Amino acid sequence: MTARTTIHNLHVAKPLLSFINDQMLPATGVDKDTFWKGFNDIVADLAPKNIALLAERDRIQTAMDAWHSANPGPVLEGKAMKAYRKHLSQIGYLVPEPKNAQATTANVDAELAKLAGPQLVVPILNARYALNAANARWGSLYDALYGTDAISEADGCEKGTGYNPRRGAKVIDYCRHVLDRCAPLKTGSHVGSRGYAIQAGQLVVTLANGKSTPLAKPKQLVGYTGDPKAPASVLFVHNGIHLDLQINKNTPIGQTDPAGVSDLIAESALSTILDLEDSVAAVDAEDKVLAYANWLGILQGTLSEEVHKGGKTFTRTMNGDRVYTKPSGKGTVKLHGRSLLFVRNVGHLMTNPAILYKAADGSLKEIPEGILDAMVTVTCALVDLQKKSSHPLRNSRTGSVYIVKPKMHGPAEVAFADELFGRVEKVIGMKPSTVKLGIMDEERRTSANLKACIAAAKSRVAFINTGFLDRTGDEMHTCMLAGPVMRKGDIKNSTWLAAYEKNNVNVGLACGLRGRAQIGKGMWAMPDLMADMLKAKIGHPLAGANTAWVPSPTAATLHAMHYHQVDVPALQKKMEKAVAKQDAKALREATLNQLLQFPVVAQDAATWSAEDKQKELDNNAQGILGYVVRWVDQGVGCSKVPDINGVGLMEDRATLRISSQHMANWLHHGVVTEKQVKQTMQRMAAVVDAQNAGDAAYQPMAGHFAKSAAYKAACDLVFQGKAQPSGYTEPLLHAWRLKVKAKAKA
Repeated sequence: MTARTTIHNLHVAKPLLSFINDQMLPATGVDKDTFWKGFNDIVADLAPKNIALLAERDRIQTAMDAWHSANPGPVLEGKAMKAYRKHLSQIGYLVPEPKNAQATTANVDAELAKLAGPQLVVPILNARYALNAANARWGSLYDALYGTDAISEADGCEKGTGYNPRRGAKVIDYCRHVLDRCAPLKTGSHVGSRGYAIQAGQLVVTLANGKSTPLAKPKQLVGYTGDPKAPASVLFVHNGIHLDLQINKNTPIGQTDPAGVSDLIAESALSTILDLEDSVAAVDAEDKVLAYANWLGILQGTLSEEVHKGGKTFTRTMNGDRVYTKPSGKGTVKLHGRSLLFVRNVGHLMTNPAILYKAADGSLKEIPEGILDAMVTVTCALVDLQKKSSHPLRNSRTGSVYIVKPKMHGPAEVAFADELFGRVEKVIGMKPSTVKLGIMDEERRTSANLKACIAAAKSRVAFINTGFLDRTGDEMHTCMLAGPVMRKGDIKNSTWLAAYEKNNVNVGLACGLRGRAQIGKGMWAMPDLMADMLKAKIGHPLAGANTAWVPSPTAATLHAMHYHQVDVPALQKKMEKAVAKQDAKALREATLNQLLQFPVVAQDAATWSAEDKQKELDNNAQGILGYVVRWVDQGVGCSKVPDINGVGLMEDRATLRISSQHMANWLHHGVVTEKQVKQTMQRMAAVVDAQNAGDAAYQPMAGHFAKSAAYKAACDLVFQGKAQPSGYTEPLLHAWRLKVKAKAKA
């Protein structure tokens, strides 16, 4: 039994109570009695509303199931679409679009409101990952290119175990061309340059031919460090973000460079989401305290982690700000040294045993986890707001707190989040709308009512984004009874998906988010395939997104190059004007007709070969097992999981949701059989075991099917998938993880 202390109507697990009373409240100065009385009142008032919102989800899904059972097959256009949309309006799925849905968000930091660049997402349970991400604001382009497949290993350019001069030369050439594009010279090229100096407030570059030239646009020079005649670094700005040219002839690289250039440091991850949700396995008070303590520590600037690397041990802490001398030589320029940090709370669905509360009927219930996250993470953020402007480790310089809120279904749920954060602000003495909200457009009902969702939190919204995987999982669950869904590869080319990605940007711009908030796109999940990322991910800024998710600091540095290629703020301005010229009603009609075309096939399923179906099953089963075995047995919520072809994918619960819903749908419609699925799961368990053979903590599943909690959890996700709320994986995963933890403590 968990040891608890009763405070008002809250029964608080001792580890959480200790953290709040002994660490968080003293650090923030919030009065203990005020905090607990306010927290108790919020739970009493809002927990029933939270429960009612979940009941509304169930009511709507029941109505959708009834409609799809009576009207099987896809809905494409014409009378069928008209009837479908009428049904959606009648059941409250579609709501009237507000006429004036303009965001009024104020005091948003420039990284979100004005600039365009990559965004990292990392699990907050891992202090090293959190610190790496916070420090990923600046990254070595030399290292990112040399250490990945962004530079080909052909023609003697292998990475090898030591430094390869031929590969190094390719990296240097690449970076000089980056400078030519981003900080061009008045004449000549940075390629082969022989020297950099600051003279009379301007950069003078000695070219390969010995002649000298200034920058084509002198104002791109922001500052320098060291002696102006022989600077240690030269700082440029382009499209609002910076490049720091490092010059050091005493380094191995600088010794071989005619100008002594040793690196090119790119401003990379402008913002980072520290995640309490899909990328973590946090199921009880013990887990939540670790997460909250990391959030508090990183905001205090005290979080550190001992790192063992290359036979050496060192302590990783947060980077300070970067200070440069102005080109004139008089005064300094200070740039933020760290990513601007969000924290992603959980959605409205889950409860957590960290606190039990006495409900109106006298029963004890687990607290809605989203209410717990809001109360604790926002209170922790007071330590940042209380810092002086001169503090070297401030997060927000505008006095805001940034919370990403995932998995909200429609405007009523966004309005509930707005109310929740308003209540927390009032309890802890924070000004109204200090908490800024990141609305994740990853559920179908939110996509279809996005403008109303933004209107429901218009003074808070600082971020909207698209997330293909969760969005696809919800798509599948919504139309579960309509028929077999497409193969996963085909879904990527669906009409609804293209409309969804485009609508998110158009609605965001129409609601005035340009200059106020981020409009983001989803994750690149393959951290080892950077060459492919450089080819593909430029599509995100070209679509008008001023941020997109990346899986690592290295990926952030490389993806930053796309924001030098595309001036996103200028592009958004053009897109905003184009949207304004269109007939709003006609655009809404056309978009909805595309957005609501769910991915159910008509006759295609009958033409799929046995090989096609088995291949799909193998892919899904291997992905589910590979992720779940680490989640349930080891409490790892995000890691590089090998896919069926051995390609490492950064996976979290979103990928699990789509795979489990896909298999559940095919089972329900008889595309595959229960026997076939069970055989596939057992065969793929052996594959996953082999892929994890080098992990000493790993517990094999094959041959242990009756005892392996991870294997049974993975099977439950498939065989009970149709019955899971909105197709979410959390209820089953949490239940199995709690069993494993309880057994380990027994």
